Amino acid sequence: MSLEKEKHSSGEIVDTKVLKRLYKQVKPYRLQFYFLIFLTISLAILAPTRPYFIQIAIDDYVAKGDGPGLLKIIYVLLGLMLLQAFVQWAHTFYSGWIGQVIIKDIRVNLYQHLLKLRLKFFDNTPIGRLVTRNVSDIETLADVFSEGLAAIIGDLLQLVTILGVMFYIDWKLTLVSLCTLPLMIISTYIFKEKIKVTFNDVRNAVSNLNSFLQEHITGMNIVQIFNREDREFEKFKDINREHRTAHIRSVLYYSIYFPVAEIIQAIGIGLVVWYGAVGVLGMELQVGILISFIMYLQLFFRPIRMIADRFNTLQMGVVSSSRIFKLLESSEHIANEGDLKPKTVKGDIKLEHVWFAYNDEEYVLKDINFEVESGQTVALVGATGAGKSSIINLISRFYEINKGIITIDGKNIKDFELGILRKHIGVVLQDVFLFSDTIYYNITLGNPSITREQVWDAADQVGAKKFIERLPGGLDYNVMERGATLSVGQRQLISFVRAMVYNPEIIILDEATSSVDTETEELIQESIDRMMNGRTSVVIAHRLSTIQKANKIIVLHKGEIVETGTHESLLEHGGYYTQLHQMQLKTMAI
Repeated sequence: MSLEKEKHSSGEIVDTKVLKRLYKQVKPYRLQFYFLIFLTISLAILAPTRPYFIQIAIDDYVAKGDGPGLLKIIYVLLGLMLLQAFVQWAHTFYSGWIGQVIIKDIRVNLYQHLLKLRLKFFDNTPIGRLVTRNVSDIETLADVFSEGLAAIIGDLLQLVTILGVMFYIDWKLTLVSLCTLPLMIISTYIFKEKIKVTFNDVRNAVSNLNSFLQEHITGMNIVQIFNREDREFEKFKDINREHRTAHIRSVLYYSIYFPVAEIIQAIGIGLVVWYGAVGVLGMELQVGILISFIMYLQLFFRPIRMIADRFNTLQMGVVSSSRIFKLLESSEHIANEGDLKPKTVKGDIKLEHVWFAYNDEEYVLKDINFEVESGQTVALVGATGAGKSSIINLISRFYEINKGIITIDGKNIKDFELGILRKHIGVVLQDVFLFSDTIYYNITLGNPSITREQVWDAADQVGAKKFIERLPGGLDYNVMERGATLSVGQRQLISFVRAMVYNPEIIILDEATSSVDTETEELIQESIDRMMNGRTSVVIAHRLSTIQKANKIIVLHKGEIVETGTHESLLEHGGYYTQLHQMQLKTMAI
């Protein structure tokens, strides 16, 4: 159970292409977004007003002993503070609101895209990584809108506004105030570069952690069967240690940067107080201007301190966006370009010169040719890896063939609308997957067009009705995760009902009795006989006793058809099928 760790470069500058694509998601909410920009500009304008009016209050009213005038200016200040508080609230609310509605849209689009991807994609991609994309990475995008670009633009506007007001009031004192600015810029840049790499390491560690947990919790029975608890625990501690180390590095950089920034700001304020005090004592500077400059300097350095953090928030959002868009751009989906939507099919299946490979040209099926006539039962047998499951996956278009053609009723399966094609094919797999929900949901999968009466009828057809009725709640019985509260045979019967409730004309059974005992096998075999009655059936079975009644048995070996015939004719032939049959008889005798 090796886990390939995800690695990504930390990147250079924020990818503007990704940023532009991300902000295209704003289009449905452009009125709210424009309002957010207006609020951002308003905050930048309002920021320097309080120090300015405090300066006026001190120099024009306090110094002159003008009580009524001072009261008026206090009212103005109070109104401005209330206005600024309201604008700040609206800005925070709308930036958060836009972020949430956009990530909701992206998450829906991403999940919809995942539903259309071919199984080959999921064969090659850790599920935990996909969970990270759908949850953690998308959640990071919200910060792009609440603390990212809009906040950075607001901070820059605020800096420009404050700087303009400061130069307007006293350009000499402004230059003194900015003496420490180069130190702040240098320290901010160093912090930005360090924290950028650390944030990326944290995201990678989260992805690796999710992948490991998903894989090992799902496969916990294997871990315990082979006594691998201690070893897997050590691997988990290593991954968790990387996650902790990345976080601690980010905490370290924050713990260094912000005290350094405070010291630089304090030095700047000290210089202003020193120079300003000399001016006040020399009657060259008013006290109100000195006090306002101290306030301006505090307002000026705060956005600079925050801008590095906001930039990295923006960059991590862009990194997450890049990963999400890359997943959305994945072309590994089944092309659904067919327009055939027949209400019923006869069920004639034909494979002509079919070649198929999971990876490049390592073919697992080589020039496969056979036909299943309507109502017939064809069995596929052969050793593990012979290509049996690959054939049934191709018929349902879970994978695309490399060469050749597959037809149903003489029409290429690619010409069928994909949903309609699969509606006419009932598939029962060897490994039955049940969701943590009721039996009714696991049969209908939430399809509102399927009634409870139809479910009971399908259950009665396959012989599952009695055991379902005995369960507490019947169809409303919760089977728990992966059907843990049911036996293997019961899970198999539910999968039969799930296939039969759509009344398909074609039935495909993949090793449907391979994991059950003999008594349960007999019950399931009766259900299978009912299911196959009057339908075209393709059956895969390791137990040759279950397919003796098949109209045709196709023997596969290393991706090729080596024999074809009935059970009796193949035994008379004395070939590969006979060897398989004799091996099973010996096994049963033992």
